[in-house]
This record gives sequence, structure tokens and C-alpha cells, in this order.
Amino acid sequence: MPKRKSSDIQIGRRELVVLLALMMSLNALAIDAMLPLLDEMARDLAVVDENRRQLVVGVYTIAMGVGALLPGSFADRFGRRPVILTSLAAYCALSLISAFLTDFEVLLWVRGITGVLCAGLMVMPMTIVRDIYEGDAMARLMSLVSAVFITVPVVAPSLGAAIAAVAGWRFIFVGLAVMGGVAATWVWFRLPETLTEDNRQHIDVPVIVRNMRLALINRQAVGYVFGAALLMGGVFGYVNSAQQLYQDFFGVGAWFPVLFGGTAAMMAFSSLVNSRIVMRFGARRVSHAGTLMFIVVSATQVWSSYAHPGNIYWFLPLMSVNLGLLGFLGANFSSIAMQPFSTIAGAASSVQTFFRMFGAAMVGVVIGQAYDGTALPFAWSLLGTSVAALLLVLFSERGVLFRRLHQVPQSTVPVR
Repeated sequence: MPKRKSSDIQIGRRELVVLLALMMSLNALAIDAMLPLLDEMARDLAVVDENRRQLVVGVYTIAMGVGALLPGSFADRFGRRPVILTSLAAYCALSLISAFLTDFEVLLWVRGITGVLCAGLMVMPMTIVRDIYEGDAMARLMSLVSAVFITVPVVAPSLGAAIAAVAGWRFIFVGLAVMGGVAATWVWFRLPETLTEDNRQHIDVPVIVRNMRLALINRQAVGYVFGAALLMGGVFGYVNSAQQLYQDFFGVGAWFPVLFGGTAAMMAFSSLVNSRIVMRFGARRVSHAGTLMFIVVSATQVWSSYAHPGNIYWFLPLMSVNLGLLGFLGANFSSIAMQPFSTIAGAASSVQTFFRMFGAAMVGVVIGQAYDGTALPFAWSLLGTSVAALLLVLFSERGVLFRRLHQVPQSTVPVR
């Protein structure tokens, strides 16, 4: 490709939102498109243990969390674009390799390597948004990105099932590689470099450790980072066990992709609503109210699991509300946690994404492996993680909820 100066590029806010959402969506697609096909993959690769097939998802999410520690510091030195393009190249190559594997253990290793090398696709969008905005304006833009990004879990299971029905599950990986190539081309020609020269950091281990430590020990940030990890852990537990819950426990059969996508659609809708209201009410007020409501709905989910076991007409609406409430939590929690770190946004995004994603992935795997043929372990996990998240938020806020801090939005890069 010809040499491209990112300083010559200007990108509109709408295009930026869609591009950042596409980058994040590639990892989500690599997870959710697999869900309807875990049975078929397990048969072809001779996997006997039913819970073990979940590791196709669980290993990827854990590795992505571990890998999140790497890209931020490099992005603070060399820029956002090189890190993103490197991640996309790895995504394309490893997806193609996965399509030809015949051993389940090797597939898990490749999935793990893919998760590590492609973690930049989760770290960089938040870094770029922090480069451009701050405060509630940052939360608003991340909500818009999330609203687009979350459409992927809505369609991914159906897309995966459709591809597998026509050409087999291996062609899902080919499709991932093609989408990665499209994203790389778009980034190359349209994404400006958002790291300013003044904020470039040295690749120096003490500097990296210092920056990451600052991003983690800040009281305003730490409760929101770990609180988000717990809430996301409940979602990952849902993703890990969704196929067994819907098809084995509730017996919905071929309706699984539709029902799973329908619940995920609530997150996209609420993220869009959040983008409309967060500037008016503030990220703190919205997310605090959402956390309290999440606890109430989760408690109702526990009750219904005892009072109406196996009744999907109770489970499905409550799950939809839970996921809908997450649209008022994820982007706001992340934005509040990133607010203090304008000069070390890459390192801060890396360390926070690591604890958020790795923590969530580990919690999700534990929840998934606890599946016992009923919805009870999952219901209790939602309640426990949401109560713990509230306590962490209270720590960061020194026991006072619903405060609003006023910030002035900033724009330092060529976004028109």
C-alpha cells in the first residue's frame, strides 16, 4: 500500500463511531458466531465433555484479557494506528489458520494466541475516544460506539448458523478473516492518528509500570474497573452457558440464535438511549441508578428460578432487562474510570481493559463451568456480581452515589 500520512486524514464523528464499533465487533464476532455450532465443532473434533466445548469461547476471552496489558504502552509510544493494524493482521492470519485445524487442543491454543494478539482491538477504541473527549462527552461517544458494536451479538449466532448450514463451521473463520481485512483497509485509509506528540511516552519498563500503576491505584477509577469486570463476568457466564441453557434446559431448539440475539438487542437499544441522556444526567447518575435496578432484576431472576424452574417465559424477559441495563453501565463505568488519564490514555486503557476483560472472562468461565442443568447457578451469579459491583462503586465514590462532576469536552485531533 502507498505511504499514508494520518495527519492528512479527517474523519467525521459518525464514521469514527462505526469504525471503532467494527474494530470491537471483530472480537465479539469471534466469540458469538461460535455459539450455535459448539455441538457440531465438538462432534467433528471428538470432544466428549459437554462443558469442555465452552472453552472455545472461554479461552478466547481469557486470552483477550491477558493480551490487553500489551498494546496500550506501545500505542502511547508509536501511536494508535500501528497497534490497530498489527492486531488486524494477526486476526486475519490466525482466523485462516483456525479454519484448517483438526485437533481441539491445537484449536484452543490458536484461539488463545488470537485473543492475546488481537486484544488491541478492544483497548484502542477507548484510548482513541479518550484522546478526543473527556467526561460525559466521552461516555456519550462510547455509548454510540457500543450501540453499533452490540448489534454483532444480535446477529452473530444467526450468521454463524447460516454460514455453517451452507459451507460448514470452518468457513466462519474464513468469514472472520475477510471482515478483518475490510477493517484493516478502512483503518489504513480513514483513521487519523490521535496520539499527539506531547503525549508520546518512552518504551521503558519503569515508565510503563508507573503509568499502569497510576491507572490502577486511582480511587476514582479502581471501583469502576473491578465493578465492570464483575458485571461483564455475569454476561460472559451467560455467553458461555447460553447454548446449554437455551437448547438443553429450556429446549428451544433452532430458536436459540433468535432468542439469544433478541436479548442482546436490548443492550444496543439501551446504549443508544444512554447516549441521549448521559449528557443531561451525567454518567455517574445514570450508571448508579442502573446498578441498583440490575440488583433488583437479578434478585427477581433468582426467585423465578426457584418458583418457575424451566419456564423460559420468566427467564427470557428478566434476562432481556438485565442485558438492557448493562447498556447504562458499561460505557459509563469505562468512561468514569478513564477520566483522570488524558496523558497516559494507552497505558490506562490497557491495564483497565486487562482487569476488566480478564476478570470478566475468569468469572464467566467459572459461571459457565458451574452449569448443572438448571438456571440456578447463573441466576445467583448475576445477583452476587451486581451486589459486589455496587460495593466497589461505593468505594470509589466514598459512599456517596448520584454525584455529578462537570467537565468541559475536548477535541484535539482531526475529527470533523
